[in-house]
Amino acid sequence: MAIEKEQEEAGIPEWVVTFGDMMSLLLTFFILLFAMSEVKQEQSQALIQSLRKQFGHSNSVAAMVPGPMVPMNSAIAKLASMGRAQRLSTMNGGDKVKAPVGDNPRVRSLREADETTLGGVVDFAEGSAELSAQAIATIEATATIIRGKPQRIVIKGHTSAKPLPPDSPYCDHWDLAYDRTHRVYDELLRCGIRSERISFKQSAENEPLHILPGVEHRRKNARVEIRMSDDLVEDVKGTPEERRRLYSTGASVLETTSR
Repeated sequence: MAIEKEQEEAGIPEWVVTFGDMMSLLLTFFILLFAMSEVKQEQSQALIQSLRKQFGHSNSVAAMVPGPMVPMNSAIAKLASMGRAQRLSTMNGGDKVKAPVGDNPRVRSLREADETTLGGVVDFAEGSAELSAQAIATIEATATIIRGKPQRIVIKGHTSAKPLPPDSPYCDHWDLAYDRTHRVYDELLRCGIRSERISFKQSAENEPLHILPGVEHRRKNARVEIRMSDDLVEDVKGTPEERRRLYSTGASVLETTSR
């Protein structure tokens, strides 16, 4: 009697299924690569900034700076100190780029942008606002880096805690700190930096770089810091609605004010 062969079950061999899955994954991978190549520069920068924020890039950078470390939950304390309208907007996922409106609609609350590490430190002799050759070289090198960019620049004046002599031309450390920032400002203008990008700050002797005793440590506190913030010059010119109206019509601020 002939032995009947068992009929194989009908269907696709298993290796075909595995091969199909592999080809589907490869196709998805190449489509993803193609889509990423079409992302515009603005979108890619926004994606990078969002990823950096979610992964705690700012906190990790702050942890590398000498001094007391800011706790990871400091954002909670900052949220608690906000006004009611700003806190509600932030908790609801509101736009964190535009300046929030305060509790009173007639009051506009300005959000100061974060300051990046792009810049330089100009050292001064204690009790003096004269720019040395080394200080001028530092300003010129910093101006080469930040020239032509759209971001705002903050120059902040500091002094050491050494008391001013009786014959000093300055009333106090605040007066000295302002004179230092103004001289750095003049030098930045000479180097081709636009004045509309620059703003002044003074801390006098209240933000020392070094608190250890000793003349050398104290001298390093007599400085002016040049920093470039992450907000743009155009962001502080009028309200967002006014800027949209001007840019949509192509009119300049000078033309509008002269009418």
